[in-house]
Amino acid sequence: MTEDAVLDPPPGRPLWLWTLADLALLLIGFFVLVQATDRQALARGLREGFGGEAVDTATIPIPLAAAAASFAPGSAILLSPDTLVDFAISSLRDPRASLRVSGGAEGAGDVDPATGSADLLATDRARTVVAYLIGHGVSADRILIAPAGGGRRNALVTVSFTGDHNPGTKP
Repeated sequence: MTEDAVLDPPPGRPLWLWTLADLALLLIGFFVLVQATDRQALARGLREGFGGEAVDTATIPIPLAAAAASFAPGSAILLSPDTLVDFAISSLRDPRASLRVSGGAEGAGDVDPATGSADLLATDRARTVVAYLIGHGVSADRILIAPAGGGRRNALVTVSFTGDHNPGTKP
């Protein structure tokens, strides 16, 4: 049997029927994925099947709320930090929550004056916010500096649900 004979539909079966069968199989596969009971294992299997690295999804915090701190262009000096401490303290009343701080920079004109790097300025902004929060009574072990965000001249403080650190304790 030649390659051309395999690709030609048999007499009496139009080509659109093959396409319809392919579509039906894709739809069945989609519904199997939707109905999967262990979605974490399914996601892990798909990620590994496509050559991705294994990720422990249990350690990824779930974001709940956020507040932003503003900065002047090219500067890592806070402009209006008044509401950050109140936001942080009220958000951390739950012992299962933590803060993630990521800095940002707008790009071409918003860079670190000494190095010309937007990423370095974004990191300095995040560090400034973390130092400000720690200096105003927020516990350092409840704050994490996240990778720099992009596109805005601010630092984003996100409260995340990280869960119980000790599974034997009750909230």
